[in-house]
Parts: sequence; C-alpha cells; structure tokens
Amino acid sequence: MPDTEHIADAEVVYRRPAALTEVQMRYCPGCTHGTAHRLVAEVLEELDLIDRTVIVVTVGCSVYADKYFNIDAVQAAHGRGPAVATGVKRSSPESIVFTYQGDGDLAAIGLSEVIHAAQRGESITVIFINNAVFGMTRGQMAPTTLAGQTTTTTPRGRDPQIAGMPMMVCELLASIAGVAYLARETMIDPKTVRNAKRSIKKAFQAQVDGAGFSLVELISTCPVWWYKTPLEAIAWIREEMLQQYPLQVFVEYEA
Repeated sequence: MPDTEHIADAEVVYRRPAALTEVQMRYCPGCTHGTAHRLVAEVLEELDLIDRTVIVVTVGCSVYADKYFNIDAVQAAHGRGPAVATGVKRSSPESIVFTYQGDGDLAAIGLSEVIHAAQRGESITVIFINNAVFGMTRGQMAPTTLAGQTTTTTPRGRDPQIAGMPMMVCELLASIAGVAYLARETMIDPKTVRNAKRSIKKAFQAQVDGAGFSLVELISTCPVWWYKTPLEAIAWIREEMLQQYPLQVFVEYEA
C-alpha cells in the first residue's frame, strides 16, 4: 500500500500550467512544440497575463495550438500572423497578443509581415519555431533549411548555388529600431530550456511595458522529416543547427 501520509505532505514538483488545457497534443514524438507551449504557458501564468492574452495561430504544425492554450485565440491565414496580431493589439491595447509561427510560415510567405511589424514597433510578441523544414506539409525545404540538408524537395541536399543560404531571421531583424527584445534559444537540455523560458519572459515583459516588438526564435526538432530518432534530432541541433544558428540575445531588454 502507498504511504498516503507522506504523499499528502510531498512537495509538488510538476503540474500543468493554468494556461494549458487538458487536450492531448498531436505533435510527433520528440517534437519540441510541446516544450515551447509549456514555457509560454508558464510565463503567462507567472506574469498573471492569462485572462488578457490572445494567441494568433498561423498555418503549420501548430495550427491546433488554440486547442492547447487556455486563452483567447484568433486564426490567421498563412504567414499573416503579425498583421492579424497588429489588428488585435491596436483594437484592444490592453490585451497581450502573440503569434506562434513556424519557419515556413514566418520566414517564407510571412517574411514581409514580421519585418514590417518590427519596423512599426508593434507591441506584439512572436514565438518563432525554427526546425529548418516545412513540417506540416511533409518535409519540404524551408528558408531556414541548412546548406546540404536533405528534404523531400532537396533529396541531394540544399544547394546554396540554387536556393541560397539559410535565412537568418534574428540577424535580419536586429538592426530595426522598433525591436525591443530579440533572442535565439533552443530546448535540448535543462539549461537551454531555462534560458529559453527566460527569453520568453523578457519578450512578454517588453510587451507589458509597451516597449515595442519582441521575438524569440526557438531552434526546434522535427525528427520525422529529419529522418532521425528523437535523441538523434537533439544531437543534430547541437552538432549542426547551432553552428548555423548560434544562440544569442540580439536586442536586450531591461524592465
């Protein structure tokens, strides 16, 4: 029989954040979308923002994110998340508004949207998931795909002579005056998860303070379309992706 007396007195070390629903997530095994969701949810709870936060869900693997977050949500067309978020924020300035976008959505069809939102200094937050591939539509090359990386549309590897080099979104945005906070993080071990949460919290705090546009890029796994096991995918981030996308705070924010 379990020792119920000691169980009752035990310290709680894990619980579901109030900003997440109990709906089972549909992400593939080893995908770090779930980790990113939890970090955002923890930050919203810790900053007491749940009741006034709106997520703008775009097209990609995270298209069901509105079912996982216990907050208001708006669905945007492919790549148009920052434009929709701008409309929500301007019409409801007291709301905390963030987009949750993959690299195909943000860096391809939606690149101009995120650049101009940053240029205008819109008081919104972008959570940018970079797994270097189009995940939802079966593994095609994305703007962030590494040179030489095999995808369903680059079976011999991405050729920079044909497709150019990978898109460096943070480096592109770093010179824009409207950016209040900008960082690149990953989620491959406890230390990097803690650092990612710190950056996400700063990004939302910048919005709370009305400081301007904020974005956190999260280097993420896609074991299925990388043709790797979950553990191999984590190792590939460490050995390959972080060489192309070094972790860095590009624009710091101090409250």
